[in-house]
Amino acid sequence: MPTPYDAEDYFQQILMKAVAANASDVHLKVGQPPGARIRGDMVYFKTDKLKPDDTEAMAKHVIRDAKVRSELPGLKQYDTSYSLRGGGRFRVNVYRQRGTLAVVMRAIPQTIPTFDQLGCPVACKQFAEKDRGLVLCVGAAGNGKSSTLAAMIGEMNRTRALHIVTIEDPIEFLHADELSSVSQREVGLDTDNFASALRAALRQDPDVIQVGEIRDEETMDIALKSAETGHLVLSTLHTPDVTRTVGRMLALSPNSNVQELRERIGDNLQGIIAQRLLPKKDGAGLVLAAEILVVTGTVREAIKRPENNPTLKECMEKGVHPYGMQTFEMHLKQLVAAGVMDKDIARAAMTF
Repeated sequence: MPTPYDAEDYFQQILMKAVAANASDVHLKVGQPPGARIRGDMVYFKTDKLKPDDTEAMAKHVIRDAKVRSELPGLKQYDTSYSLRGGGRFRVNVYRQRGTLAVVMRAIPQTIPTFDQLGCPVACKQFAEKDRGLVLCVGAAGNGKSSTLAAMIGEMNRTRALHIVTIEDPIEFLHADELSSVSQREVGLDTDNFASALRAALRQDPDVIQVGEIRDEETMDIALKSAETGHLVLSTLHTPDVTRTVGRMLALSPNSNVQELRERIGDNLQGIIAQRLLPKKDGAGLVLAAEILVVTGTVREAIKRPENNPTLKECMEKGVHPYGMQTFEMHLKQLVAAGVMDKDIARAAMTF
């Protein structure tokens, strides 16, 4: 491991090599060499194993907040972003394991992705054309939710004259103003938390508000109020599919009148994109499998009064034409038929 004098250069070299190898993530943990995830597999650099002082120095380097750096001995976990000299950005999570600091860095593409590049269904573009309501992109961590939202913001930015406010933890994709004006706020740097930033956003003359994640009852309530007052709100939830997303929205507000909350969700929800990134058949990367709910009159009634209406899964199965709805099972079968995905991978994903 290098001396403190050249530790920053060593760190930069590791990241530049990872970027050159198209790594999706970089792992820095005591007891192993720096690692990178390349085409879904973990590989490790041929260098010395990292020591506690090494990962602590790297954590100090990526954390910009002086107060957080000063409290490093007691730090349990921290999210931030990092820009590499000469290009390249990363979403960073610093965390403590076995009493020592570790760092995982997710590479962020330097250009805003398009729907075609991501393989997003047509409905995603339709959601980006909405004027009001709530659109959710859901899925487990690492399944491309941030990229899909960035593509939606990018589409609006290129084609519509809007004021778009994003609230992120941390800021990932950097949007340059095109037809729209894009104001990007980072939790911890520009604002204290999602709820307060979302509340303040309503006084910033927005047309569109992107909230990085709906984590609690307060944020959910303000997001719905924002949609009710004529704004388009984009956000994410860590839920695996459409049905469980609606269940999670209800569970976030245990003290609310359930029927009243169902009415609010049914009236304001525009759609849900549930995502999974799965290995391609040829081994060359990952492909997006998506479940899509477009909120039609039938879907609104199914959300408001589930006992007297078709299930959301039945709505998606019947809403392919003209709405572009689909279940995961439907999309997985399409990917297998197109030769993009192996049948065994698809079968395993269907039981997720």
